[in-house]
Amino acid sequence: MTELGRRERKKLQTRQSIAEAALRLFLDRGFDDVGVKEIADTADVSVTTLFKHFPSKEALLFDEDEEQESALVEVVRNREGRSIPMALRDHFVQAAEGHADHPQFEVFQRLVLETPALREYGHRMWTRHQDALARAIAEETGAPPDDVRCAALARFALDARDVIFDRPDRARAADEVFGLLEHGWAGDRQR
Repeated sequence: MTELGRRERKKLQTRQSIAEAALRLFLDRGFDDVGVKEIADTADVSVTTLFKHFPSKEALLFDEDEEQESALVEVVRNREGRSIPMALRDHFVQAAEGHADHPQFEVFQRLVLETPALREYGHRMWTRHQDALARAIAEETGAPPDDVRCAALARFALDARDVIFDRPDRARAADEVFGLLEHGWAGDRQR
C-alpha cells in the first residue's frame, strides 16, 4: 500500500471538510435552503476550491461513487459459491444494516427522498454502475460482454436497492426481490 504524500492528504482533508460541512448544513436546513457559498464559507474554502472537488451541489452528498462500483464488481467476482443474485442480495442487506447503524442514515435518506434534485441525481449516479456490473456478470458466467440477460440482471439488481431501502424490513424485502431475480416470476408463483 502506498502512503499518500502531503499534497494528497491535504486534498483529501479539504474534500472531507467540504462534504462534512455540506452534510451538516443540508441536514439542518434542507438541500434547497443552503447555498454553495455558505458551504464553502463553513468549510473555510473558496467556491472555486469547492467546485474543484465536487462538480455540482448534488455531488456533495454522493462522493462514494468509485468505491460503490468496485464493491459491486467484487461481490460478483468473489461470491464464494453463491449465485450472483444471492451475492448481490447479501451485499445490499449488509449495506442496509451498516447504514442503519449510522445515526444520521434515516435523516439522510429522508433528505434525499424528499428532495427531487437529490433523488434524481442519486439514482443517476447509482445506475451508472450498470455497465460495470453487467460486464462483471458476463465475465463470471462466460456470457458475451453485450449479453442482454447480464445487462438486465445488473439493471434490476441496482433498481432493487431503492425498493429494498424503502421497506421497514429490508432483509425480508431483499429476500423477496432477489428471490424473484434468482428464480424468475414463474418460479416464484409456483408455490
